[in-house]
Amino acid sequence: MTQHATVRLSSGAVRGRRLDGHLSFRGIPYAAAPIGDRRWRPPAPVEPWTGIRDATVPGNPAPQLAQSFADVTSVDEDCLTLDITVPEAARGTGRPVLVWLHGGGGTNGSAAAYDAQRLAVAGDVVVVAPNFRLGVFGCFGHPGLADGGTFGLRDQQAVLRWVRREIARFGGDPANVTLAGESYGALMIAAHLVSPGSAGLFHRAILQSAFSVLGTTPAHTFIPGVPELPPRWAPMAELEQFGAAVAVERGWVTPGSDPESALAQLRRVPVTDLLQASDSFIRPAFGGITLPESPSTAIPAGRFHRIPLMLGAMRDEARFFVGLFADLVGNPVTAESYPRLVAEAFGDSADQVAARYPLDGFPTPSLAWAQIATDRAWARPAWELGRAFAAHTGTWFYEFADRDAPSLVPLPGFPTGAQHSSALAYQIDFPGGGMSLSAAQRELADRMNQYWTTFARHGDPARADLPDWPDVSTGYVQALAPERIGGTDYVAEHGLDFWGRMP
Repeated sequence: MTQHATVRLSSGAVRGRRLDGHLSFRGIPYAAAPIGDRRWRPPAPVEPWTGIRDATVPGNPAPQLAQSFADVTSVDEDCLTLDITVPEAARGTGRPVLVWLHGGGGTNGSAAAYDAQRLAVAGDVVVVAPNFRLGVFGCFGHPGLADGGTFGLRDQQAVLRWVRREIARFGGDPANVTLAGESYGALMIAAHLVSPGSAGLFHRAILQSAFSVLGTTPAHTFIPGVPELPPRWAPMAELEQFGAAVAVERGWVTPGSDPESALAQLRRVPVTDLLQASDSFIRPAFGGITLPESPSTAIPAGRFHRIPLMLGAMRDEARFFVGLFADLVGNPVTAESYPRLVAEAFGDSADQVAARYPLDGFPTPSLAWAQIATDRAWARPAWELGRAFAAHTGTWFYEFADRDAPSLVPLPGFPTGAQHSSALAYQIDFPGGGMSLSAAQRELADRMNQYWTTFARHGDPARADLPDWPDVSTGYVQALAPERIGGTDYVAEHGLDFWGRMP
């Protein structure tokens, strides 16, 4: 028989489920549905309800199309909900709160994909996982659209304000909130660290596998075949011009329409049509009220919220992208294409890069390219970001290094190693995912969650019962692998002295 738990919010009562060792509340609205005239507007307050609202079923994912790495399709804009996982009430109140921002490249992902009970119960923390607008719904810009390109960011700020108002009702401490995110979620945390509207809404942050926060990415080093990528932040004026051009090109607006008329037309375009261009709108915009300055310039200058930070990367980040988007689609890097990729990515420095990463030093050309991409597109930017943070606030850096980690996305025949997203299975569970950890991996998972939740509680991951973890200002990086947690020479491992001289 299902046991229920009821909590009364300022907007009305919600009824969740009492499960083994924890309470689960799902699909709680934190803002009004951004539909109709609310499309591309700031999140509006929730309309209060009467009676008891069911909170046992996940809310709608943000509108998205299924991808090779995420088999979820949604066309419902009514998506501004969150899930909450709470340890048993008998264990007390005033717990640290961890707000989890999912990844998914800016176009995909949902709170429902993550089961945080293991993290919440073992660490005695309240975990909040929101859905927020993605892609063309989160980062679209157009002339006349106020503060465009920041709607997903503002959704997340609405989540944090909701947490400040309501989380005590779930036993959480609104004065001790950690914002954590992986991949695109980590990129968004960098924006929150700079956004004036996020000040005071969270007190610590954990950025896992944040991509290219500070600079550009050479051609092919994100995905083979993809040209050089600009910084992950779009100037507002540039985004508006681009959005207007796309709208006309795709027939969403009548050419020559004034901005007000164009926006009215755009708000009537079917969700399925807008989603066809979603991956062109994943860069948050700066130059407006929500994000006045690009994090790529603000963070190195020290213009960010000074709170304790954890920052980390995977040992083999880029194997995910090379395996999924090259080898798995029948277009692996070959001995013939490798020199071309190096030349197009690094120009006059190509010979030096090729000499440092010779093909005969790797089992396959794809793995050689994955190492270049890991070191240049992931390790170097992560290290630069960590050092920029550490110049102004306490920062702890880690590398997930279990090369036998299970893969969230199957890549048959490709050695995935400690690839992008591989640490997630150690922190949380994936409903229906079918992934299993060995005893040694489970022990590592427990220790990782102890580090994470200790950081959420105290702003420092150090624990007397775990290996020491000095902050990165000393140059220290904590390697996390089964039966070998300890310092690693991250700079040497990824050739960062060499890459510091390269484009």
